[in-house]
Amino acid sequence: MNHRCIAYRMFLDIHESFLSLSILIIAQLSADNTIMDHAKEKNMEKLINNAPFALVLVFLVIGFVLLIKGADFFVEGSSSAAKRLHVPSIIIGLTIVAMGTSLPETAVSVSASLTGNNELAVSNVIGSNIFNLMVVIGVCAVLTTVEVAKETIKRDIPLSLICAGLLMVLGISGLGDKSGMMLGHLDGVILIGFFAGYIVYMVQIALKANREGKKVEIEGGSDEDIKLLSVPKSIVFIVGGAVAIAVGGDVTVDAAARIAGDLGMSQTLIGLTIVSIGTSLPELVTSIVAARKNEVDMALGNAIGSNIFNILMVLGIASAISPMAIITENIIDLCVLIVFTVCVWIFAGTKKKIGRVEGFCMVAFYAAYAIYIIIR
Repeated sequence: MNHRCIAYRMFLDIHESFLSLSILIIAQLSADNTIMDHAKEKNMEKLINNAPFALVLVFLVIGFVLLIKGADFFVEGSSSAAKRLHVPSIIIGLTIVAMGTSLPETAVSVSASLTGNNELAVSNVIGSNIFNLMVVIGVCAVLTTVEVAKETIKRDIPLSLICAGLLMVLGISGLGDKSGMMLGHLDGVILIGFFAGYIVYMVQIALKANREGKKVEIEGGSDEDIKLLSVPKSIVFIVGGAVAIAVGGDVTVDAAARIAGDLGMSQTLIGLTIVSIGTSLPELVTSIVAARKNEVDMALGNAIGSNIFNILMVLGIASAISPMAIITENIIDLCVLIVFTVCVWIFAGTKKKIGRVEGFCMVAFYAAYAIYIIIR
């Protein structure tokens, strides 16, 4: 009976955390659509479209900074607030902290879908997943051997493949919506439903392991990782972070669309390269620092988890708000993501680690892919 009470309380806690995050995202989007829509489109978009090309690049960098730092502040404020509400640290790590790594991609994809830049919305997620998997982990492996947990091989990588396959099925077949080659409102709801199920599943596994006395390693999931801020400071961090994410997403999308137009590049190419790399740079820098300290035990698991979040949460929210068209290039890139994931699965499964040779191969694969998408 005691275990049931604990499990029930844990469920209420995660529901409260997830609901709070959802309300904040919806509130941000709502404010963006109602209050800022006309002013933003007539002022910010006009400013970027009329600015010199060099200044547009500056705007793009500013957008990235707002996205990344806004996500950091939002996560720090939300984690502190959740801790004050006595939400277990392990729940915070699996929900708020884990979702925080995907907030920049969420903002870009949602903003892009709302402004009709559908190619950018989808390619941003796929490009970020490929970069996280092949470059972030590849560079780590070149610098130091990346140990791979058994759970990553048996559970996480297969789940990421299922998510990529689900996205392809929903996009091609029109399973959730009548028209094919489209991620519609119902498709988004389906992805969000799978995302909620994934979160509950991961929390149950973590809580069970914790009860059995097993060591549970979750990024941001220990009391030492969560800073306890004052209530006013937490509110400032949450609100300020949400505003920075919203503005950063709009600026990034407007600047990326302008760059694509000026250079004659497709939005798909911009999303797969400049935007996806820009939103993934913090993970690359953090991983390089961790690799130099030989602290990359959770690197592959974190990258795979981030990829699952990007597909289910980011594209789920974006398509639920505004339908997005899927083009042939998106399907090809999804196939590349699946092939790369299988390659990493093989690398990780053979020796339970990824060494320098495999790391060089992963970076080389990404370089070849980058050349392909530029010339296609």
